[in-house]
Amino acid sequence: MNEGTIVNAGALITALLTIALLLGMWRARRRRFVAFLLFIPALLFGIAASLFFWYGHRPQPAPAQEALFPGIEYTRAVRSTPRPLVLHLIRIDLATPGLEFVVTPGTPGEDLPARTVSEFLTEFDLQLAINGAYFQPWWDRAPWDYYPHSGDPVHPVFGIAAARGTVYAVDETGTMSEALFISADNQVSFRTPVGDTYNAIGGLTMLLSSGTNVIDVLNVEDESLHPRTAVGLDESGQTLILMVIDGRQPGYSEGVSLRELAELMRDFGAYQALNLDGGGSSTLVAEGSDGQPSILNSPIHSRIPGQQRPVATHLGVSIRAAGN
Repeated sequence: MNEGTIVNAGALITALLTIALLLGMWRARRRRFVAFLLFIPALLFGIAASLFFWYGHRPQPAPAQEALFPGIEYTRAVRSTPRPLVLHLIRIDLATPGLEFVVTPGTPGEDLPARTVSEFLTEFDLQLAINGAYFQPWWDRAPWDYYPHSGDPVHPVFGIAAARGTVYAVDETGTMSEALFISADNQVSFRTPVGDTYNAIGGLTMLLSSGTNVIDVLNVEDESLHPRTAVGLDESGQTLILMVIDGRQPGYSEGVSLRELAELMRDFGAYQALNLDGGGSSTLVAEGSDGQPSILNSPIHSRIPGQQRPVATHLGVSIRAAGN
C-alpha cells in the first residue's frame, strides 16, 4: 500500500468518522428539539389548567369594614347565597370638611381619552374613584382584542356628562335622562340638578326612587347576572352610597341582576339610586397608604380577574385636611 493510498484511506476514514459524529450530534439535537417541542404545549397546558382551576376555585375574601379617609367608610360584604357574591360599599358623609367630587373633565364636541380608574385617580390626585357612564366605541372579543386601550378616544352615550360647570356631553335625545348631579357645595340629586349643573354623570336607569324599587315597577324581565356599579343617596340626603359588585367569577362572585342590585342598594340604606356602567367596567380604587392606587374590588376586563378596563368617565373623591 503506497503513501497516497494510505492518505486517501485515512481521509476517507476521517470523513466517515466526521459524518458519523455529525449525524450523532444531529440526532441528539433532534431528540432534544423534539422533546422541547413537546415540552412547550405541555407547559402551556399546565399553565392553562392551573389558571382554569384558580379561576373556578378562588376563595372569597373575608368581610371587612374600615374608615378609609375622614368621612369615608368602606365595607366588603361576602355572601354565599343565592350565589357567591362579593360586594363593596362606600359611604361618604357629604358634610365632611375638605370633601370634593371630581368627574372626568371634557370638552364639548370632543372625545375623551380612555383611562382606567387607577389612572384617573392618579392623574387627578384623588383618594377614591369608581367607573362612570356607559360609553362608545367598545368591544371585548378576547384578552388581545379589545377597545379601548388607555388613551383611545371614547365618548359617553347615556344622559349627561359635566365637570366643574362644563357640560360636555348630552345623549342623542338632547335630554339629561337618568343622571347623578353633584353641586359645587356637594348637594346630591338625581334627574334634576340643584341649581346650575356642576358635576354630572349619566346612567342607564334609576334603581330606586323614594325608596321604591324602580326595576320592579317597570317590570324589567332581564335577570342576567353581571358585575355592577351603582350610586345612591340615603333618605336624609347626607350620605352618598357607592356600590360595586364583582361578577363573572365562578365560585368567587357571580354578579347580580338589576332587580337584585336595587334591593341591595336599599338594604344598605339608599333611598334614591342609579345604575352606572357595569360588566368589565365595574371598578373601585382607593389611594393606598403608599400613595399608589389600591384596587378594592376584583374587576373582570377581558375575562381576566383583577384587570381594569379603560373607560370614558369616572367619579372621584378628594378629601384633604384643612390647610392641604
